[in-house]
Amino acid sequence: MPFQDLPDRLSEIQERIRAAASRGFGQQVTLVAVTKTYGPDAVEAAWAAGIRDVGENRVQEALPKRQATSVPVNWHLIGHLQRNKVKALDHFELLQSLDSLRLAEAVHAHGIERARAMESLVQVNVSGEGSKGGFSPGELESCAGRLAAMPGLVVRGVMTMAPLGASETELRRVFAGARAVRDSLRSAGLPAADLSMGMSSDYEVAVEEGATCVRLGTILFGARAA
Repeated sequence: MPFQDLPDRLSEIQERIRAAASRGFGQQVTLVAVTKTYGPDAVEAAWAAGIRDVGENRVQEALPKRQATSVPVNWHLIGHLQRNKVKALDHFELLQSLDSLRLAEAVHAHGIERARAMESLVQVNVSGEGSKGGFSPGELESCAGRLAAMPGLVVRGVMTMAPLGASETELRRVFAGARAVRDSLRSAGLPAADLSMGMSSDYEVAVEEGATCVRLGTILFGARAA
């Protein structure tokens, strides 16, 4: 059976998350298993181990994988979504990568059309890397009022990614910056309680800095195929 060591890996990770949260804000943390490039068996194994949330980067990979599995996990879209594919959001419980005002308008319109708002996190590019999408912190804060006026989507918080190979100092700067943006959205009246940040290499620092959601792949399932 694939991923036989997943329960043991998960137990250790969960303990590390609890310890990191105790050093940080004492928050509850949701673990999202990132199953991109792994087969449907990874989703099944995650469910069997007790994980209830999985994340996929691409719609075209996620949809057949969802059809091939029978377990009722919550599906998160964590990668870039093109505006012409917003109807695919019907197959996801949460969009973690709301990365522009134009996408927000398209998601809002679809939410109105289907008479059900889309649960979303706004992606904020705290590090300022050109290779990463998302709102800049200042841009997002200035757009808060417009986002709040879109009943077709519900902004539950923010998502960010730290630079690969960043030092602990840089990680903390990025994660604290995302937390500040989340707090500013809450102050603007948005129900932005969630803070999705931290991956396999930096999740403990992210939790110490307030993450309520971490996105883990290789640390759970092992190295991805090339």
